[in-house]
Amino acid sequence: EMIKAILLAAGQSKRLKGENKLTKKFNNKPLITYPLNSLLKSKVNKIIIVLGHQYENVKKIIKNNKKNVFIYNKNYKKGMAFSIKAGLKKVSSKDKGFIIVQSDMPFIKSSEINKLCSSIKSKKFLVHALKHRNKIGNPIGFDISILKKFKKLRGNVGAKFMVKRLKNETKFIKINNPKSFKDFDRISDFGA
Repeated sequence: EMIKAILLAAGQSKRLKGENKLTKKFNNKPLITYPLNSLLKSKVNKIIIVLGHQYENVKKIIKNNKKNVFIYNKNYKKGMAFSIKAGLKKVSSKDKGFIIVQSDMPFIKSSEINKLCSSIKSKKFLVHALKHRNKIGNPIGFDISILKKFKKLRGNVGAKFMVKRLKNETKFIKINNPKSFKDFDRISDFGA
């Protein structure tokens, strides 16, 4: 009855001119450690960390934990869909569901991840998305029955694409903190 998280950590941080944003420090800690710690504290059973760009540097800063599983996506330059598909190789059709998490989002809380877990366990919807006012954010949870649909993804398409496609099958979970959706793309974000 597992719920697995896929932490997408393969990207090239193109807007950061040579720096890898995931290993860059925010308040004295590498950016990736924030969403990772929230996942470790959450009810997620396994965290599949998808590596690509500078994978050795990223892997080095992640402490060993029995929840963590690493997978390398050799096609990381071809877009996010390939990283999602790489991570899904470690998801079994016997699992209950999975949550796709961006690793450049330091403010996501384990309580918000737990809301996704509970919603997946209720088995009433195929997609489980966090929402603040009219904005839908990551991470996004999925029922295991959607696994096959993801196999067809191509290019730079992420989890939000599935929300658009399956709007009527989506449970929207209200959250109160707009900051949770903030992702870090630019140098200025690190002063946030």
